[in-house]
Amino acid sequence: MTNTSQTPKEQLLDAALMHVAFDGWSEATFKAAVSDTGMDPTVARAVCPRGAVDLAVAYHKRGDQQMIDRMKAENMTEMKFSAKVAAMVRFRLEAATDKEAVRRGTTLFALPQYAPEGAKLVWGTADAIWAALGDTSEDVNWYTKRATLSAVYSSTVLFWLGDTSEGHAETWAFLDRRIENVMQIEKVKAQVNSSPTLSMLMAGPNWLLSHVKAPSRLNRSDLPGSWGSPRP
Repeated sequence: MTNTSQTPKEQLLDAALMHVAFDGWSEATFKAAVSDTGMDPTVARAVCPRGAVDLAVAYHKRGDQQMIDRMKAENMTEMKFSAKVAAMVRFRLEAATDKEAVRRGTTLFALPQYAPEGAKLVWGTADAIWAALGDTSEDVNWYTKRATLSAVYSSTVLFWLGDTSEGHAETWAFLDRRIENVMQIEKVKAQVNSSPTLSMLMAGPNWLLSHVKAPSRLNRSDLPGSWGSPRP
């Protein structure tokens, strides 16, 4: 029975998940979802112009929202920051109760025509995590944090897809190692900045990067970054 409190796209997504394991995020799955919901095909195509591809995107974004909802329900105040990041990635993976749907999505977004969309979704997940944890960076660090976490998240998803250990224990150990690697990079950056010799060598690159601004500082929203004119 269709849940009338849901949007048409949500109704289609729930119906599609019953077919994804067999047909992937395909046109066959989309048509089956339309049939199962009894939705007018014209309405269905209006909310999902690309068919099942749009449903796969909606499925990923639903997982991001579930991750945020779980974070709000958890007490993370006593956790170290690195542990919070790891917990958020874990929340995100645990939100994906249908591993086959994720596997099929990974296959879909590996296709050349959809790879940019897949990269955008992973970046969006990383951005959601940093935003939820209170990131206030407005310079190049806004980009490096999200790029690094995107790599951590992507590699962890691939490991998780093949993990058959009890409670995905091996995945969480893998994730902890990846987070530790990131923390080591941050330690090296701090050592460079505190070293009189190395900090002098990095003065030029740091000056250059200091003019890169986060998207929130843009006058136009269709560009990924901005350049601030150097002060005289």
